[in-house]
Amino acid sequence: MSPRILSVALLLLCISLSTQVRARFPIKPVPLCCNTVSPDDVSSLITGNPEIQHAHGKCVHALIFKSKQDREKLCVDPKAAWVQKYMK
Repeated sequence: MSPRILSVALLLLCISLSTQVRARFPIKPVPLCCNTVSPDDVSSLITGNPEIQHAHGKCVHALIFKSKQDREKLCVDPKAAWVQKYMK
């Protein structure tokens, strides 16, 4: 068997195996999480309803709001007094 044919066969085998692995284990984006929260009152900077983040791994329990101006995510302490008032 010529080296050229052997190389092409090996390449096709690698491609075939890699597509089979991807089909079984699709790539999912890793969600970013809040590992700290701000106790500061940012009610004038936020809009909409928050996402709730439960504590897991390095992620802490937090409410994630989006800022009015640039839609940046802001992590806040759900137990903060201003948050309790804002959510009512």
